[in-house]
Amino acid sequence: MTTLQLMGQQAKAASYVLAATTTADKNRALLAIADQLEASEAAILAANAEDLAIADGNGVSPALRDRLLLNSSRVQGLANDLRAVARLADPVGEELDGKVLDNGLRLCRRRVPIGVLGVIYEARPNVTIDIAGLALKTGNAAILRGGKETIHSNRILVELIRTALDGCGLPADAVQFIDSPDRALVGELLKLDKYVDMIVPRGGAGLHQLCKEQSTIPVITGGMGICHLYIEPSADFARAIAVVVNAKVQRPSACNALDTLLVRQDAVSFVPQVAAALAAKGVELRLTAEARTALGTPPAGMVVADAGPEDFDTEWLGLVLGIKVVADIDEAIAHIRAHSCDHSDGILTSDVQSAEHFLNQVNSAAVYVNASTRFTDGGQFGLGAEVAVSTQKLHARGPMGLTELTTYKWVARGDYATRR
Repeated sequence: MTTLQLMGQQAKAASYVLAATTTADKNRALLAIADQLEASEAAILAANAEDLAIADGNGVSPALRDRLLLNSSRVQGLANDLRAVARLADPVGEELDGKVLDNGLRLCRRRVPIGVLGVIYEARPNVTIDIAGLALKTGNAAILRGGKETIHSNRILVELIRTALDGCGLPADAVQFIDSPDRALVGELLKLDKYVDMIVPRGGAGLHQLCKEQSTIPVITGGMGICHLYIEPSADFARAIAVVVNAKVQRPSACNALDTLLVRQDAVSFVPQVAAALAAKGVELRLTAEARTALGTPPAGMVVADAGPEDFDTEWLGLVLGIKVVADIDEAIAHIRAHSCDHSDGILTSDVQSAEHFLNQVNSAAVYVNASTRFTDGGQFGLGAEVAVSTQKLHARGPMGLTELTTYKWVARGDYATRR
């Protein structure tokens, strides 16, 4: 038996224990992990500093470095997120669609844990805590495979989680970490269908494609976003500027950050206005010819370039924004259908009919009217945290919180019933 097979066997055994663990005991474990994070902040930041030093030596991008970074406020935020998850209702055991059939059977669907989650992610140590918290709350075990960029941070985070679980009388093997950057182990994990019930990749398009092609386990795809906002002349431009800036700048390395602004041709006066606000934040622009004409003289110090053929298919993950002028809402929708990753897209308008048309025709996991795309997040949606943002249609869409980490079984109760 390989090391990974043993991990799978241990995770499966732990999942059976977790499935029968009470909500109170699961919450106690979550609170214990939160306490461990706070008590071990100095050690966590020291381990993270090792990862950052290696990253700086390798010349990583500012966006990737931001994903890697843990600081005091972020560690506190992770602890707070765990406490928030502990306060949420536990979906496990909930009974749905109860009814009595003509044959006398009392039938319902009962929510149960999925089992064992295999989660493959890249340069986000916070994902280690998010996954562990949501998995434990829903009675799932997890095998984590983080990126080599965060290996020191992940080692100590998983160690703290396992210590807390053991201290609460729960199996430490409920959360395990593949402590090796060997890429061959990813392929082995994707074939571990005897033990792992669902694969969740969190990373770029290459990782998702690899999982879809090689996994013998169901894969939840998502986590990559090419996000759009479309503005009409009826929008309140002053307030729309604030939304665009927030969507682009508030955390540009996030998958729900804005990548492309679509401007209706009779609203092009918005372009120089929003460009001035974006220039103050250090944003670079990639413009179509019509958008460049509408901009006129760029704001002082702003980097502006013509949009290339690949620019509207790029998830920028940094302070770059594409702007395109479109004839009408249908051209905007057509552009989104051609270039979106079905993550988060929105419209800025005061026209109710336009808003409804956009909502009906854009089939992304989250569609917004007069709001920033940055809201597509488990915490912002009241889910406590998220395992991933699913952009597929089965079995979950959008931020995956507690409910999305459960499945159901049919429960039938009879009085020694027999079928005729």
